This record gives sequence, C-alpha cells and structure tokens, in this order.
Amino acid sequence: MRAYTPKDNVQKKPYYTDRYWVAPQVAKHEVSSDAVFARDLEAISAKFTVLEAYIQVDQMVVIINAEDNFGVIELMKNSLEYNQLSELSAIDWLAAEGKFEIFYQMLSMSKRKRVRIKCKIDEKESIQSVEKLFRSADWSEREMYDMFGIVINNHPFMKRILMPDDWEGFPLRKTYPLQGDEFASWYEVDKIFGKEAREIIGPENRDPARVDRYDTERFARLGHEVPRGADISQGEPDTPLVYQESEGVFLIEKFDAEKSVVISDRDR
Repeated sequence: MRAYTPKDNVQKKPYYTDRYWVAPQVAKHEVSSDAVFARDLEAISAKFTVLEAYIQVDQMVVIINAEDNFGVIELMKNSLEYNQLSELSAIDWLAAEGKFEIFYQMLSMSKRKRVRIKCKIDEKESIQSVEKLFRSADWSEREMYDMFGIVINNHPFMKRILMPDDWEGFPLRKTYPLQGDEFASWYEVDKIFGKEAREIIGPENRDPARVDRYDTERFARLGHEVPRGADISQGEPDTPLVYQESEGVFLIEKFDAEKSVVISDRDR
C-alpha cells in the first residue's frame, strides 16, 4: 500500500485563493450589556480563569483553559441553571495555530439564554469527558475522537462511532483528503475479498455527489432520459423538458422551458 503523504499546508492554502470565501466575523459586544450574562460571567470568573468573554449573536461566548472544562460545565449546570448541553464538538485549527478548538453549546430553559464555552488544546493533548454531567455528551465525544482523533479522558466507552475500528486517519481533519487516501480507496475490497482482488474489482468510489447513469435506470440525465434497456450505443436521444402531463392541466397554461426566465430581483 502506498504511504499517504500528509498535506500539512492545505488548510493555509484556501486563505490565499479565490476558491473559498472566508466569512467576516460577526460583531462582538460587551458582556456588561446584558445583566443576566454579566451575573453568569461573574460567577464563572469567581472560580475559574476566563481568558475572554463576549456576546455574539445574542449568546455569550466564554473562553477558558482546557483543564477547567469539567468544572466550568459542572458550574453551569448545577449553579447557573444551564440544564441542556445541546452540542459539543471540535474545530481543526492545526495549520493556523497547532491546536483544536473544543466548544460546548449550553442552553438555560429558565433564563432563555445560550452560552458557548470554548477552549483550545494541542494536537496530542486530551481533554476531560463531561459525560457524567450530561449523557448527551457520550456520542458527541466519541464522534470527536473518531473524526478528529481527540482522546477524551474518563469516557465510559472511548471507541470509534462512525468509522470502522481499524480505520486509518481522522476524516474531519482539514488535512484529510476529500476523496480519501490509498487506505480508503481499498478498505472494503481488501476487507471482504482480499488484496488479490484489487485488479478485478477496482478502487471504491467515495464521491457521494457522483451520479453514473449506467448504474441507474438511465433517468439520471435531465433532458436525455431513455427507457430501461434502450440501445444508446449510437447516442442518447434528446428529450424535451416537460413539467406537465401530455394533455396539461385544465385552466393552467402549459409550461415551456424555453420561455422561462430567472428572476434576479428579490423584491419583484
């Protein structure tokens, strides 16, 4: 098997090309502008170090040290009435900063407020599980391990959740190739039939957006549909775009694709 060469610069490249659009930052506001958030931040700051805090899109964002993640989430739940952990995951900033960003999205039903707790860890660093506080963290932390390779300490069942146990690499890292590497191309072939069947079967296609009309009933090409079993060795016949049955609908004008226009004015 050909060794995979890490593409460590792929995360930096998009910022220097016109292929990707980097959205500007949403405006940030002082926490003091909201009385509820101000009291919550004061309670957090009394026990833990707060690196930064601000309000963005009507929710408070609090950045803490990674070693305080369990204590802060425990405080949020037991003392500050944030009784739901609606989401947690990671963001790959390895190319830019050499770190992962871990975030916890919390909701208080009584206060009707949302708070996002954020921290950063190094690539080889682990973080404490919050599964004992919120059962919803169980699968999310396993997914974080599976997709990013982040080890969660004291998790009750730390193993992959989406990919096979023997899968190589972490698919949501930005250095992971979109089409998969050598391992991904031959995984199921090698697993089911053995490597000796590679030349007979060929590599796997892992592009979910690819549509091959010869793998379907040949209705995949709009305007070139043909019946099943039709001979297309001499080419496929053109089929006019028709959006109604042959007789049309009573009192409704039959649609003509050639006369259609695209409206660009949203206020029209």
